[in-house]
Amino acid sequence: MKQFPVFFFFVLYSTCPADDWPKWLGPSENGISAESLPDRLKLNQVAWSAEVGIGFSSFSVAGGRVFTMGHENGEETVWCFSESDGSVIWQHSYPAALMPNLHEGGPNATPTIDGERVYAISKDGQLHCYSFSEGKVLWKKNMLEEAQMYRAPEWGFGGSPYIFGDQVIIESGATFGYDKTSGEEIWRSEKYRPAYGSPIAFEVSGKHYLATLKTDGLVILDPNDGKTLGFSQWRTSFQTNANTPLVVGEGTLFISTGYDRGCALFQFDGTALSKVYEEETMSNHMGNSVLIDGYLYGFDGTAHRGRPVEFCCIALSDGSKKWSTQEYRYGSVIAAGKDLIVLTEQGKMLIGPASPEGFAARVQYQVLTGRCWTPPVLANGRIYVRNAAGNVTVLDVK
Repeated sequence: MKQFPVFFFFVLYSTCPADDWPKWLGPSENGISAESLPDRLKLNQVAWSAEVGIGFSSFSVAGGRVFTMGHENGEETVWCFSESDGSVIWQHSYPAALMPNLHEGGPNATPTIDGERVYAISKDGQLHCYSFSEGKVLWKKNMLEEAQMYRAPEWGFGGSPYIFGDQVIIESGATFGYDKTSGEEIWRSEKYRPAYGSPIAFEVSGKHYLATLKTDGLVILDPNDGKTLGFSQWRTSFQTNANTPLVVGEGTLFISTGYDRGCALFQFDGTALSKVYEEETMSNHMGNSVLIDGYLYGFDGTAHRGRPVEFCCIALSDGSKKWSTQEYRYGSVIAAGKDLIVLTEQGKMLIGPASPEGFAARVQYQVLTGRCWTPPVLANGRIYVRNAAGNVTVLDVK
């Protein structure tokens, strides 16, 4: 097993001064908020709640508004709520397929806020660009038609729209770069089997690249023309590469997938993509791990798949496991500073310090019932959670 110096890695924090969470994985694109939580914390203070319909879409929060998606009676809805009290500011509904393939179905992707525009993609590939203020549809695309796909991917469209400069990047078999204002296609990559996670940008020597985990493997793209610059095969049982690559250093990417496939660390130097190590110690089924001080925290194992799921910690440097527990079964995790925020599949929230010595929650609360696969979101002193049925609860943790 190849060793990799731990001092090489760092957490990438956004320079955004606000504590908003405007997109999938938050402003820092790593599932970590710069906010800190008080030592004496109560999780039973509900700010507001809502019903949004079936689905697994997470939340985006910016400019005093909260966005998410859900499905009900043959229609999907993009919701825009007031951050302060949960009142509905606008909503847009359209016919869409539920696609309940071994789960409840409904939208997987999370809306993306970019200034005066909001981007959202449905479970069956309907891409909409909305005005932030009133929800007017500025442009739209049918990604099945754009990609000339005769049917939607087996697990639907799961990658959230990703903003890169003047482009919005969309996963639809190929990766597409559209002008984010007009919707005009700028480029498309070569075709791969679909990605269910989201693309992400990274830098090497001041130059930008895109990374996306397709069902075939890890792909590095030139964001100017979509040309493939690097590829490493990475295939998972049942074609479920459903995670977003984590940028953990300059040109350094961590990936992990379920069904005991495991994890790997890759390095791209601007020319070649190489694997640093591959281990079986962290198999993230759907939710990503978070990286704090050289250690990754996440759920190793696949929901409802025989082998018990473990919440665990591994060293980024070599993938070695530091601790694990089967106490929580399946769940998801984000972080606030050095605190882990865990939401179990059964709807219990636990908060405690990240440590390679073990996890001890200083506070826990049964916030929801029903299946909870969607990672929570922390924005402006509030934690947003939902279940598959579309029950939303917003906790005030100021």
